[in-house]
Amino acid sequence: MAGGFLSMANPAVTLSGVAGNIISFLVFLAPVATFLQVYKKKSTGGYSSVPYVVALFSSVLWIFYALVKTNSRPLLTINAFGCGVEAAYIVLYLVYAPRRARLRTLAFFLLLDVAAFALIVVTTLYLVPKPHQVKFLGSVCLAFSMAVFVAPLSIIFKVIKTKSVEFMPIGLSVCLTLSAVAWFCYGLFTKDPYVMYPNVGGFFFSCVQMGLYFWYRKPRNTAVLPTTSDSMSPISAAAAAAATQRVIELPAGTHAFTILSVSPIPILGVHKVEVVAAEQAADGVAAAAAADKELQNKPEVIEITAAV
Repeated sequence: MAGGFLSMANPAVTLSGVAGNIISFLVFLAPVATFLQVYKKKSTGGYSSVPYVVALFSSVLWIFYALVKTNSRPLLTINAFGCGVEAAYIVLYLVYAPRRARLRTLAFFLLLDVAAFALIVVTTLYLVPKPHQVKFLGSVCLAFSMAVFVAPLSIIFKVIKTKSVEFMPIGLSVCLTLSAVAWFCYGLFTKDPYVMYPNVGGFFFSCVQMGLYFWYRKPRNTAVLPTTSDSMSPISAAAAAAATQRVIELPAGTHAFTILSVSPIPILGVHKVEVVAAEQAADGVAAAAAADKELQNKPEVIEITAAV
């Protein structure tokens, strides 16, 4: 079988199929940490069920495509695994989600994973001539896969707007990039355009995400500002709670820092963070040099004003 596992008749197909299965296996397991938190907290919090309902639909769609096309065992095995995993995620979500989110998830599941998939199955098997079934179903899979790959655009725009990569896990982006490469090679070697072309878009958007991550990630040389009541001496904890601002000296040469609260009194917000440099001279090269020398010998000061 050209698309079978461990068939040395076409080593390129076998290797790309196995690589695609291994990497996609890791991608399917990526949300496990999220659902462990859901289980421990007995609540879904602000998580959405949409990605898991969509992923389940994608898996059953590719299973159907693999069955209609035949000789596509790598597609069949990994999507069968993905179908079971995504179904487990949805069940856990329904168990711990609030009533409104549970009803919304059920409605979306019935609309997409039941009604839409049933419509595709009936149309493919009974309305499309058999010689054209693979082409029709492949076109549906291609269109849906491209729509899924375009979905991360919202995350990309959010990163650019906030200049923060907090909501962009780099590990998942790397796995998606490698997965796109593996499945592109599989589609190329099996001459299957419906598998090959969507992964071009997947590779592109995954590379964009990784590029943004390394562009906007925070530097490693961070300094922790002391915020314990001991560091506030001689001010008492009660007075510190009512204080509106503090001035903390940092070591010279520190330009990047992270504010970490290690105090039992939470920091509600930071209104202003600025580095106060030495006052520069009005003019003249000699005065500027003197100011630079003074700045090097003087620790930088950061002023933190509490939000009001």
